[in-house]
Amino acid sequence: MYKCFVINLGSTSTKVAYYEDEQCIKKETIDHPVAEISTFASFWEQDEYRTKLIEAFIADNGIAMDQLDAIVSRGGHTRPLESGTYRVNEEMLAQQASGQWGNHPSDLGSRIAYRMCQSCKAIPLIVDPPVTDEFEPIARISGHPLIERRSCFHALSQKATAKRYARENGLNYEDLNLVIAHLGGGISVAPHKKGRMIDGENGLEGDGAFSTNRTGSLPVGDLVRLCFSGKYTYNELIKMINGNGGLMAYMGTADVREVEEKSKTDQQAALYMDAMIYQVCKQIGGMATVLCGDIDAILLTGGIANSEYVVSKIKERCATIATIVVYPGENEMESLARGAVDGLRGIVPIREFRA
Repeated sequence: MYKCFVINLGSTSTKVAYYEDEQCIKKETIDHPVAEISTFASFWEQDEYRTKLIEAFIADNGIAMDQLDAIVSRGGHTRPLESGTYRVNEEMLAQQASGQWGNHPSDLGSRIAYRMCQSCKAIPLIVDPPVTDEFEPIARISGHPLIERRSCFHALSQKATAKRYARENGLNYEDLNLVIAHLGGGISVAPHKKGRMIDGENGLEGDGAFSTNRTGSLPVGDLVRLCFSGKYTYNELIKMINGNGGLMAYMGTADVREVEEKSKTDQQAALYMDAMIYQVCKQIGGMATVLCGDIDAILLTGGIANSEYVVSKIKERCATIATIVVYPGENEMESLARGAVDGLRGIVPIREFRA
């Protein structure tokens, strides 16, 4: 039996779980109110804050650190990687800390996992990081040679959902064509062609549909003018795109449940809510063309997929494209545990990260 501790740091939550092989023994989602985490200038400054919460979960549930075989975290941002399970090392942490490939709390998760493993026999791992790159060459062309489109989105959630759908239907992921929408603090829509994510959107840095706290794609000319207006610093603009954008910018909250409730009596709130859904549907339709309309299913996952309203609105616009299957919530914790256990068993290789 292999024992794994799983860490998944998101923009507004810390998810932790203890697994014995594929069985989840203990788990918890620790929500971070915006008013609380907004006191930190960056997620890197949340290190002590998040670590204490993780350590409290371990202590409260009597998890024996000296018996863990692996501590696996949702992966962070480095150079592009193949899909798989990787051992966290100093070079990986250095690339994540540089910010060259993107910034997200999952980068901090890798650091916490690595540090926790220094005092026990467990090995630190990540699985299917957001920089997983399976793009086809045509998907990389942006419209200008100085800028290349790159793969940077919810690869772990996307892969986990695709494999779950295949497993539950007695199919092989490598035989399927799927369009998957991850609906969470960030939103990403990607086409999966025979086991590979051949296109997608950089939802971290402003691509695709807007989400609870990210702007998604913005009119380019207006964004350039805003950048040179002299009103905002570089860091303020980055935070505006990821953290203070989307519903947060319009409604002052990143809680989609709160906005949905307000939308019942507030026409403006309803407009913003429907606009987010509208943009998701446009992305689903666009990615369907990447697969030439040959689609086995459209899969919806992530926390926002718990909303009956959101799902019903997506079905109104997209049900004619393909069958829609909903996996509300996250499959990420299970996928992280599976990736770690399969690596420990030797079913898949534990890859060494190299610069």
